[in-house]
Amino acid sequence: MPAKVGEPRGSGIIVTVTSHKGGVGKTITAVHLAAYFVGKFGEGSTALIDTDPNASALEWSERGRLPFPVVGPDAEPEDEEHIILDSQGRLGGEDLEAAAEDSDLLVVPTTPEALSLNALMLLVDELENLGGKAEYRVLLTMVPWWNRSGANARKALEDAGVPMLKGEIRRREAFQTAALQGIPIYEVNERRARQGWEDYEKIGRQVVKFR
Repeated sequence: MPAKVGEPRGSGIIVTVTSHKGGVGKTITAVHLAAYFVGKFGEGSTALIDTDPNASALEWSERGRLPFPVVGPDAEPEDEEHIILDSQGRLGGEDLEAAAEDSDLLVVPTTPEALSLNALMLLVDELENLGGKAEYRVLLTMVPWWNRSGANARKALEDAGVPMLKGEIRRREAFQTAALQGIPIYEVNERRARQGWEDYEKIGRQVVKFR
């Protein structure tokens, strides 16, 4: 029988990508972390579970080809060792506690804008109130390359003691192209698409250490 999320999967890792605000790159992050895991651990190693009612990851997969299976919340992965979950928005209460207990790591994407950071801190407070049950890291996404908003946001979050992943995901139109074509960004034939993938490779290298 396929292992359920939350059950031991050998040396595998379960990563949940979650946020309290839409439009911060949650699904983009889940898709590209799964793509990184496949590149590192091989074909058949990783599945993405889309538990968001918007089903954005499922739609991404249906529009083209992703190098890993994407399944809905009622399906179980088959023999994949590693699981990436694209969570529903605004997990809270028992749902957030369950996600924290079932996951090796929660990745929390946020853009550097003030409204996103406000929503992020609400989620951080909830995670901290779980009393150490949640292993989480914040990821800065959609960071403009033409100003210092990303650097300023990082400093503010680090000064507040928020645990963060090193590096950031810079704003790239190629991510939208990838979603529309149903492919990872490294397959997009656009200028700077490769740099977008390199940003996620740097993040992926950190995430796999939580095995």
